[in-house]
Amino acid sequence: MTRRPISCFVIACNEADRIEKCLAPLAGWVDQLIVLDSGSKDDTVALAKKYADEVHETDWPGYGPQRNRALALCKHEWVLNIDADEIITDALKKEIDQVLSSPRLDATIISFPWHTFLFGKPLKHGRYASPQGKLFFKQGAQFKDRQVHETLLMPVYKEKILKAPLIHHSWRNYHHVLEKHLKYATLIAEEKAAKGKRSSMAYATLRFFTDFLQQFILRGGFLDGWRGYMMAVILGQYAYHKYAALVALQADAKYKAKSHD
Repeated sequence: MTRRPISCFVIACNEADRIEKCLAPLAGWVDQLIVLDSGSKDDTVALAKKYADEVHETDWPGYGPQRNRALALCKHEWVLNIDADEIITDALKKEIDQVLSSPRLDATIISFPWHTFLFGKPLKHGRYASPQGKLFFKQGAQFKDRQVHETLLMPVYKEKILKAPLIHHSWRNYHHVLEKHLKYATLIAEEKAAKGKRSSMAYATLRFFTDFLQQFILRGGFLDGWRGYMMAVILGQYAYHKYAALVALQADAKYKAKSHD
């Protein structure tokens, strides 16, 4: 049988330096290519229009709601969710073609090995080396309504993991690594505060060490050398900032409540 058609969406904002590397391998291969831009100040939209079938300019409601907006625009049963910092390889496209051409496809989500590069080399162990479920059967699927770490919710979860990798250039430089993790940490802290969750500086400090050790020792980050050590420290900081930011939000709320008394 012929390969099942694919809708692909990319959400983007200020990605002019790398959007073409993302879209060029997708254009002409997927059956519908959609880009949702949320207020780019650079040439992202103009560059996206060179490759995509549809380019929509939107506001920014958060990662989960934005992905659900894009999902609603997808007209085919199989949907590929690629980020602007990811590049699909020819080997992966060939493997996807083979899987989606099978008459006995017994999967609702297809995951790819994730080759996340940190300063010139991929991390082969830990959080950023885990396979990512990027291709899925649309019926009943929805992204969790969260600002960040928006899990894909599916009525039936049957995973197939492919062998060819998806290339991931998440960070432009060292500053971007720290900036991105701090941004995500504060967003998560705000979600926790909105749900009434609480923290303490002791717990925030504890989480630095537990998350560092989990990444560096338990997940084998030490096998990635100095890059593995650096990422373990960054993930420890990420955990610390989530709960330290929550402590700060608690203090702000307490101060504001007292000032209104």
